[in-house]
Amino acid sequence: MNEAFEITIRSICISGLATLLSLTASIPLAYYLSKGSKAAKILIPTFEALIGVPTVFIGLLLYMLLSIRGPLGFLRLLYTPYAIIIGESILIFPLITAILYRVMHSTWATYGELAVTLGASDEQALILMIKQALPGIIAAAIMGFSRAIGELGIALLVGGNIRGYTRVLTTAIALEVSKGSFEAALTLGLILIATVLSFSALSRIIERWYGL
Repeated sequence: MNEAFEITIRSICISGLATLLSLTASIPLAYYLSKGSKAAKILIPTFEALIGVPTVFIGLLLYMLLSIRGPLGFLRLLYTPYAIIIGESILIFPLITAILYRVMHSTWATYGELAVTLGASDEQALILMIKQALPGIIAAAIMGFSRAIGELGIALLVGGNIRGYTRVLTTAIALEVSKGSFEAALTLGLILIATVLSFSALSRIIERWYGL
């Protein structure tokens, strides 16, 4: 039970950091595209198509980059939690960006254009947009987190499923299934589902608390 708790906390931390990393890039990009950029007509459909890319493919590409013979091998990130964080952030980036674009596009039409007309700078307009689009941002973050914590291919290929270091819920489930320990695998699976549902409920509470 102690190991299951440890694995759960590690999974939450890794996927949470991956979500935050993705948000730091997705929010500014979605803001830029929402202002009527012509690039949105190309990028958004592309991002929506990339949502369905198999996680094992992303994991394979990242493995090739981070392996000793790869161009980024000198960073020595392979089989570390950092590699999983990077991989998961790449995985959920198209999903979060596509969602945030839809949210910010309507928010820009309602608030952004008016703020700029009244003399707001880009930074001030961005802050206003984030405040007004906060419920959508929270929803996008939860969806990205759920996608990240539930993936297997990236965590297995670049994390290595090292006990006490890179083992997360999905790789632990795969290991238990391979050993024939289906009860343990089912328990971990229920913990994974409960974790996702808990964070979804938490987002609802936050929205109600702040009157969003």
